[in-house]
Amino acid sequence: MGVLAGREWPRPAGGDDRGRVVTCDLAFDVQEPADIAVQIAPAERGGRMHAERLELAIDGAPLAPPVELAAPHGGRIHLLRVPRGLFAASYRADLDSPRPRPGPHPTGVAGDEPLDLQRLTYLRPSRYCPSDHVVGLAVAEFGALPQGRPRVDAVVDWIHHRIGYVAGASTVHDTAEDTLLTGQGVCRDFAHLGVTLCRALGIPARFTAVYAPGLTPMDFHAVFEAWTDGAWHVHDPTRRVPRDGLVRIATGRDAADTAFAAVLGGIATLRSVEVTATVTGLLPADDHRAEAVLA
Repeated sequence: MGVLAGREWPRPAGGDDRGRVVTCDLAFDVQEPADIAVQIAPAERGGRMHAERLELAIDGAPLAPPVELAAPHGGRIHLLRVPRGLFAASYRADLDSPRPRPGPHPTGVAGDEPLDLQRLTYLRPSRYCPSDHVVGLAVAEFGALPQGRPRVDAVVDWIHHRIGYVAGASTVHDTAEDTLLTGQGVCRDFAHLGVTLCRALGIPARFTAVYAPGLTPMDFHAVFEAWTDGAWHVHDPTRRVPRDGLVRIATGRDAADTAFAAVLGGIATLRSVEVTATVTGLLPADDHRAEAVLA
């Protein structure tokens, strides 16, 4: 699934018609030549790819294709070297449904790090998820519940009912502690808080950036996954979209690992970002207490 100006794969006969189309358009004002890393392509496990196109331009002139790096859990990072000017990146992918499914998730998938190392990594505090600071709260609120899935379900319910979804209520510097103090945030804050409380309870949890058909207004979306009953189950405390339509982009400890764009060197300012995610047919209603595993 390499990166190219344009590439297509034939659809298999009799395949799943419940496809997904995702797009992202970015624009940067580049004041000094910059190195930019973007994570906007679906993860390798995000569904069978039928076509993808990545077009890069500076002041309207085409740029050479970027370098693609493999990130954890099938993620794809594209490294761009951009000269001064107005930089534009336009991405589109057409893929089959990467539908979450109930039941155990396969372990030992080729290319994954060992699961015991995953669990260790996602138990530790991280930049936006200072789980060691909220152990007292987590134990007081959820410690009386049976371990594992009952605690995760209670965490998701607690966040959904206690935290208000308010557009623009937080900044890129806010951690889960800020969300607890203000009682409001957006999807990344809800996901960070879910990760933080789960880790404080001894449950491995990780942050996942996704495309989300059905989201209004349309944007990138964030959910979290918790390790229970031998699987990474996906949870969305915002309950704003059906998990059935989610397309994995990037997975990590928190938003620092999954940012859609990061300026690594030089000077560049994000001017605009537009995201779309559509699905063929109707998205079903989601019972958010049901088990689901994201592809």
